[in-house]
Amino acid sequence: MKTFKMQIAGLERELPICEVNEHLDIAAFVMFSDVEMTVRAAEELLKKAPEHDIILTAESKGIPLAYEMAKQEGKNYVLARKSAKLYMTEPIEVKVKSITTAKVQSLYIDKLDKEKLDGKRVLIVDDVISTGESLAALEELVAHTGAKIVGKMAVLAEGDAAERHDIIYLEKLPLFFK
Repeated sequence: MKTFKMQIAGLERELPICEVNEHLDIAAFVMFSDVEMTVRAAEELLKKAPEHDIILTAESKGIPLAYEMAKQEGKNYVLARKSAKLYMTEPIEVKVKSITTAKVQSLYIDKLDKEKLDGKRVLIVDDVISTGESLAALEELVAHTGAKIVGKMAVLAEGDAAERHDIIYLEKLPLFFK
């Protein structure tokens, strides 16, 4: 398997190259089970983070990062779920199409999450921002609350996302066109 070697938060990693379609490959960055990377990336992102009260991320690859950032600063985080759960009351739903997912998905927060966000300064975090579709869905969820987004962060910005001025990230992740 082809890989792409890069430095992230002072750590070297080899990312597997995966085919998205006949014209495009991406380097897959997966923090699951990489505790060293998760801790270090959280530390580095927090150095760049604007003042905030709570963190918001989407299920599932952003969970370890959001948890670790919240743990390091003693704050809470809210998780936008990919499906409505039985325990959710008055769930808010938005649709999202991600580059790494074959079909349109939904993200949900419920009344309790909305109450946690209301009146707060929200920091949105994720592992990778690429097309920005997941980010836009999280922004739409926040728009249903009384919260204010104060920052949008990711470990890596892929492709055109690296040119955006509204996100903070640690490293650029190239796209591989065929």
